[in-house]
Amino acid sequence: MAIILDALDEKLLEYYRGYVVKKDLVQILKVGQNVPVFVLEYLIANSCSTRDEETIKKGMENVKAVLRDHYVNPEESDLIHSKIRDRGTFKIIDKVSVRLDSKKDKYWAHLLNSNIKNANINDSLVSEHDKLLLGGIWSIIDMEYDPEIKFGSTIYPFVVQAIKPIQLSTFDNSKFICNRKQFSKKAWIDVLLRSCGIEPSSEGMTDRLKMLLVSRLIPLVEANFNFIELGPRSTGKSYVFKELTPYSILISGGQGTVPQLFVHGTTGKVGAVGQWDAVTFDEATDKLFKDRDAVPLMKDYMESGSFSRAGAGGEISGSASIVFNGNINQPVETVLQNSHLFSPLADEVNNDTAFLDRIHFYLPGWEIIKFAPKHFTKNFGFSTDYFSECMKAQRKLNFTDAIEDFFALGAHLRQRDTKPVKKTVSGLIKLIHPDGKFSKEDVKEYLIIALEMRRRVKEQLKRIGGMEFWDTNFSFIDKDTQEEFFVSLPEERGSRLIENSPIPPGVCYTATSDGDSLALVRIEIAIISGSGKLNISGITSTPVKENVKNTYQYIKANEKNLLSEQHALKNYDISVQITNLLGANITSGIGGAVYVAILSAIYKKNLKPGLGVLGNISIGGAIEKAINFVDKVSMLSENGAKNVVVPMDNLNELQDIPQSVLGNTDVPFYSNCQMLMQKGILSE
Repeated sequence: MAIILDALDEKLLEYYRGYVVKKDLVQILKVGQNVPVFVLEYLIANSCSTRDEETIKKGMENVKAVLRDHYVNPEESDLIHSKIRDRGTFKIIDKVSVRLDSKKDKYWAHLLNSNIKNANINDSLVSEHDKLLLGGIWSIIDMEYDPEIKFGSTIYPFVVQAIKPIQLSTFDNSKFICNRKQFSKKAWIDVLLRSCGIEPSSEGMTDRLKMLLVSRLIPLVEANFNFIELGPRSTGKSYVFKELTPYSILISGGQGTVPQLFVHGTTGKVGAVGQWDAVTFDEATDKLFKDRDAVPLMKDYMESGSFSRAGAGGEISGSASIVFNGNINQPVETVLQNSHLFSPLADEVNNDTAFLDRIHFYLPGWEIIKFAPKHFTKNFGFSTDYFSECMKAQRKLNFTDAIEDFFALGAHLRQRDTKPVKKTVSGLIKLIHPDGKFSKEDVKEYLIIALEMRRRVKEQLKRIGGMEFWDTNFSFIDKDTQEEFFVSLPEERGSRLIENSPIPPGVCYTATSDGDSLALVRIEIAIISGSGKLNISGITSTPVKENVKNTYQYIKANEKNLLSEQHALKNYDISVQITNLLGANITSGIGGAVYVAILSAIYKKNLKPGLGVLGNISIGGAIEKAINFVDKVSMLSENGAKNVVVPMDNLNELQDIPQSVLGNTDVPFYSNCQMLMQKGILSE
């Protein structure tokens, strides 16, 4: 009888038979079997890649028999030695690796679970299976016992006679690449998720969530990619790096040492960053490193992919991606209200801006659903061994220039931002378009993701390091239309966006309206020594830019009354960053907020907690009435504003504001710019 397969299963069996496995069968065998997943999946893929239920049952029984009779558990090593000796020959399942003994001009085999360290092996077997010399392969091994084999007076009786790999010993990814064209982009993303054991059609699986889950694979296809995911428990943060590949290593909290990670001071042996595709710190919220001097070495490595160590013989390079996984035990809104999104990290790095600035991609783990059995797929996906080899092969490709054909990056992206963005886009192309066939719309989608994940890093650095990291208004420009697109962060669009604490100098909030819809707006001013230049970013609207320019010109025309001589505008370059936190496009009417933000930045004065400002300022200093007054006050109040300073011309509309709003928010009025500053600045 045939089991019921969906269209994606049928396609996988048609184009990748022998390389796919029904994922629920793995879970059945995994219970009670301490066997690596990729060993189970390899055996299942060879016995159960079919739609016939009876054949699958027979195949499962065959796999169970093979495991029962031949798989070696480490505690059985002495028993296995005895069986090989007593029977003369015996089949085992074990991981076998080979080293060259140059003094004897001979290869020795090491069998991991069997604890046989010096088994004889023929040169031809080593030539046939080159991975024996690269960490070893899991195999069904024909072992022989021959007590006549000696070197000097020492007997070396164990002999590897034959090897049948159950982990790929040679690999050709041409099928993986060539047959990708048989799948739509949506179907291929579903294939990737099912290969990770996740059912893409399960409850709560949105398109955004799918892309976040696929993004977890980027460190496995992109070399030297620095990735962090912090979120609740039970979201599968470490599964990818623990179960989906033999090329990743997990380091428990606080156990990272210099010899283990970088280089051994005595032997000169390169550590994990030179041996693995990904080095994952599994409990990054507890402690990262055992050695204090590992932190500067990690900074160097995360920046350049290399490091220097006294006595190690110069600069040493590696290609391992660095991954940090950890738990956030509070709602993200609470974390943002009280500190920053790096605060759960280990104390040794959570306020080290130089360390954190090297992170390329901050995945919002709080958006990942908590996995339950209903989220695990029962359908076909790539076997883990095949999939891990495909991902490793993709590391050799490079699509970091894909953006340049279609888009330019905005002015706020520095070199340290540009590199992560390009590497993220490259990684997503490798995963979703391994054949290199992608469109402008594909690149745009991946670029938006890349900018968001890097901007999340920069926004937290700004919370920690202040205006040194002010340039966070990330954007990209379509080379064909010259249209500029700004990328925001989802967590900045929730409630309580306006902090209920003294607002730092240079920051103010307002709301705008186009008559039908509203926008919640954050104004942020950065001031550096200069020659009087004004720079406006985050907005393309001409009327909004005119608001800023008119306010600036008013301050300039009246600076003898507003500014002291040492604070003259000619001494500063002022950057005005306008961010849409919530709602529709930003429209005009932001002059009052810009005025307060500029003067508070110049004088380094904090603003009142939860401050919002409505109203515009003409070039002559007149205070203009706010349109859609009630809606704007309500929007500011609903998002955390405790004080909303409004134009006197709106006084007669005060009665229209709901009592629920007035109960949470004070609404003082101002009729001139001097009153505006008095109402907004926090008293000493």
